[in-house]
Amino acid sequence: MPEGDTVWLTARRLDDALRGRTLVRCDLRVPRLATVDLRGRAVREVVARGKHLLTRVEGGLTLHSHLRMDGAWRVFDIGERWRGGPGHQIRAILGNDQRIAVGYRLPVLDLLRTDQERRVVGHLGPDPLGPDWDREEALRRLRSQPERPLGDALLDQRNLAGVGNVYLAELCFLARVTPWLPVGELPDAEAMLTTAQRLLTANRERFDRTTTPPAERRSRLYVYGRAGRPCLRCGTPVRVTADTHGEPGRERPTYWCPRCQLGPPPPR
Repeated sequence: MPEGDTVWLTARRLDDALRGRTLVRCDLRVPRLATVDLRGRAVREVVARGKHLLTRVEGGLTLHSHLRMDGAWRVFDIGERWRGGPGHQIRAILGNDQRIAVGYRLPVLDLLRTDQERRVVGHLGPDPLGPDWDREEALRRLRSQPERPLGDALLDQRNLAGVGNVYLAELCFLARVTPWLPVGELPDAEAMLTTAQRLLTANRERFDRTTTPPAERRSRLYVYGRAGRPCLRCGTPVRVTADTHGEPGRERPTYWCPRCQLGPPPPR
């Protein structure tokens, strides 16, 4: 599942392949961009902002994409067989004389002027992987609604950019609280934000996300995706409930250990 670390690594790989080279191929397969042709323009850079990807090209333009649940960008050498899904799932192709970047299942793809990027990322909170990471500002935003369930607050990208459902579950487990605890009752919000930044940084160089230390490496994750399996700390079966966190219509399953994590249970 793409979260801030996955998007950061994707941006780095796209940047390595495209930065400073002139596009000789451009195919944007969404209706509103069908006539856009970026050939002849050099890519200035590709950067991540939370879960958003910004591909900046000459002429002051930015191709903005978002991976959501299962989108992906893949980079191939010229002549290499593309692997990432069937052809009908391709939404974008950007290529130079050496590499080709192919975007699969991209739910968000639009073109805007670089000086107007705030239209799509200006609402985001501090990014733990950004050069301007500001823990105090993230803390202020997180605490601005003390009655809000912690899980909802962590998923709200206006508070903290890049944290998704996997990190929601893992951060709550490490803090030993349930995701339904009101933010104002969180014992140490500063420590949670420090942990979020540490885990995202530790995982940004790899796609096989890991939150457990080597001594507990029976699983890469403590609770996410482990419903019914024993908790790595106490042996109690990990529980899962659906549709309690996330935007209406895009709710996600939530995992937790009912013994290790203190706080309210999920609403019935």
